[in-house]
Amino acid sequence: MEQNKCCNKKTHRGEEEKKIINNRINRIEGQLKGIKKMIENDTYCNEVLVQLSAIENSVKSLSNHILENHLYTCVSRDLETIELEHLKKFNKS
Repeated sequence: MEQNKCCNKKTHRGEEEKKIINNRINRIEGQLKGIKKMIENDTYCNEVLVQLSAIENSVKSLSNHILENHLYTCVSRDLETIELEHLKKFNKS
């Protein structure tokens, strides 16, 4: 069975970019562990909800960071590739 081309794509990130993303993920993991401890310690719901909101914002910020990089790297590269393919077809006509 032939696999979809998109499933074979990879995003090559530089070491600095990986470091930034991993630092954010580590921070989110720490926040989750903190909430787990809060639950174990019967912390008041409102305080847990405040921390959950902070995690939500952290995940959203990470998502926005990855999306922004995706637009400036992958999408722009793919658009250039499509444009070049179109030009090649046009020039053959």
